[in-house]
Order: sequence, then structure tokens, then C-alpha cells
Amino acid sequence: MTNNESQLESPLGRRSVFRLPYVDHETVGRISERFARAMGTGIFLIGMTIFIAIWISWNTLAPAGLQFDPRALNFTLLTLLLSMQASYAAPLILLAQNREADRDRVKFEQDRQRAEQNLADTEYLAREVAALRLALEEIATKDEVRDEIQKAIREVLDEVKPRKQKKSK
Repeated sequence: MTNNESQLESPLGRRSVFRLPYVDHETVGRISERFARAMGTGIFLIGMTIFIAIWISWNTLAPAGLQFDPRALNFTLLTLLLSMQASYAAPLILLAQNREADRDRVKFEQDRQRAEQNLADTEYLAREVAALRLALEEIATKDEVRDEIQKAIREVLDEVKPRKQKKSK
């Protein structure tokens, strides 16, 4: 009974009468980008212009019985369709722009990190080059070694000459 009592003491969680369908944001984003990309093409504009021209021509020139959106009613159905298209196009274009902005933000962050790494690498290499220069300054050059060897040879020869002269006398 204690189990039932504890269930009665705690309220039930909130139940939703209407459950929202699962929406994959990535899929919606891809669709919105394709839609925005398609609406920004010349083919779309030409197709839309041809569609509207045919619509207006049909509902103006066709016999009254065949007109489905007469001019007398100011092309109400056409206006409704264009308004509906605009009401869907604007949010989809905004979604596409938001996705592009997110991609740009990620790319900018990666570029910034890459630039920081390049700067750190460059500073490291500059320090290494400076250390090598200092080390090379301490190393004797060929000319210095040659001069020292020649000097030592002269000194030895100078010592040897007087000995030879003493022996020859």
C-alpha cells in the first residue's frame, strides 16, 4: 500500500493533448537552403514571370466560363498564391541565412585558431633561428681556423729555423 500512497501524493506530469511532430532541424535547414538557392536563380524568375503572364492572360482573354480567377475580382486567387509563396519564402530564406551565418561563424573560429597556431609556430621558429644565430657566433669560422693554423705553423717554423741554424753551424 505504501507504493500506491506515494503515487497518490505526487502529481502526475503534464500531459500534452497535442504532440508536436519531430522535426529534424538539419533536414529543414537543407530544404530551406535549396529553396532559397532556387528562388535566387534567373530560371525561377523567368518561370514565375511566365506562370503569372499565362495566369493573367488566361483569366483575361478566356471565355468567362473557363476563367477561374477573373479580372473582375482583381485576380484574388493569384494574389493569394503569391502572398502564400512570400509568407513561406521569407522564413525559409531567413533559415538559410541563419545556417550560412552559423557555418561562417564556425569557419571564422577555425580560421582564428589556425591563425593563432601559425603565430605560435612563427614565434617558435623565430626563437629557434635566433638561438641558432647565437650558437653560430660562438663557432669558429673557416677563416678564423685557417688564420689560427697559419699562425701556429709560423710559430713552429720560427722555432724550428733557429734550431736548424744552430745544428748547421
